[in-house]
Amino acid sequence: MALYFTQQEFDNRSASLLKRMQEEKLDAMLLFAQESMYWLTGYDTFGYSFVQCLVVKSDGSKVLLTRPADHRQAMRTSNLTDIRAWIVWGESSPIGQLKDLLFDLDLLGARIGVEYETHGMTGNIALEIQQELNSFADLSDASRIIPLLRAIKSDEELVVIRKAAELADQAYEAGWEEIRPGAKEDTILAAMQSAVLEGGGDYPANEFVIGSGQDALLCRYQSSRRTLQTNDQITLEWAGVYRHYHCATMRTIVVGTPTPRHHEMYDACRAALSEVETVLRPGNTMGDLFEAHARTLDERGMMPHRLNACGYSLGARFAPTWVDRPMAYKNNPTEIAKNMVLFLHMILMDSVNETAMSIGQTYLVTEGAPEALTRHPLDLPIKAG
Repeated sequence: MALYFTQQEFDNRSASLLKRMQEEKLDAMLLFAQESMYWLTGYDTFGYSFVQCLVVKSDGSKVLLTRPADHRQAMRTSNLTDIRAWIVWGESSPIGQLKDLLFDLDLLGARIGVEYETHGMTGNIALEIQQELNSFADLSDASRIIPLLRAIKSDEELVVIRKAAELADQAYEAGWEEIRPGAKEDTILAAMQSAVLEGGGDYPANEFVIGSGQDALLCRYQSSRRTLQTNDQITLEWAGVYRHYHCATMRTIVVGTPTPRHHEMYDACRAALSEVETVLRPGNTMGDLFEAHARTLDERGMMPHRLNACGYSLGARFAPTWVDRPMAYKNNPTEIAKNMVLFLHMILMDSVNETAMSIGQTYLVTEGAPEALTRHPLDLPIKAG
């Protein structure tokens, strides 16, 4: 199985991490996030639902400790050469076996950064790390290092992301063809997901969001299904996914005749997104994006109906979510940089009038105006019967 990126690409990624480790005076890092392992080595698995750890030393050497079931997976999908399996027996602890590995790697008393903030890290495992390793080494939380490195995309990554954007467009077109009065949400969802998979893409890191009628006001997936009525609304949030890289998009589609409230909320969302686009420049902050979004919506009387975030970074992500760092929320000081890929969404939910409206698309940050990676227009989508 070939790696998805060149060895030079992986070498560049390792060099950027080692530079940050040197700045933080770290002798090693313990990586528990699957995204970090994939980014550094190509290792591709859902085995992070169990304990596994990639040890990266300041000399650039890497050792993966994983379950036996993932040993062959790592050999096939990564550039790792030192892969070790922790053994399940009785009350044995994988963290205890990790400690033995760190001792073998001459890291007793070392300064070690740990990735605590990851979906593969349970509270129990974090407690075990503290109990087993706190007296073994000088531990610190290094959770933010790799996500911020991953946020700025390389040329090779942008090729993959553009393919994901194509799949997002194809998914929208497939879903659009099925939307009409009498259509089942099941059919719409199946068409959209099929378009991504048939196009060579992957399953998304979280489910596509689909909801109509009152459920159009939801911005999370839920299991029930509904049939569209003559005059209706349906909210879709989906992503094209290729090599685990995501390009997300969001629309509220009006079926039949839009109400005056639909038009009012759409105009507010479109104005807010336009303001955010003017701020989406290198040197501004993620907090600046949120302020542009909130100010525009609030001026139009939409404060009770908006969210307290308006977007986030996208890249290679694994379940349970495609949301990546950094996020656009109030006062986030993280600077926007060229070649970041950001999904920006303007979401309004009027529970009193049971009216939904959302617009979202993914942008590439350039030196000037941002580039929308998907090609469908941002006009209010209306599907007549």
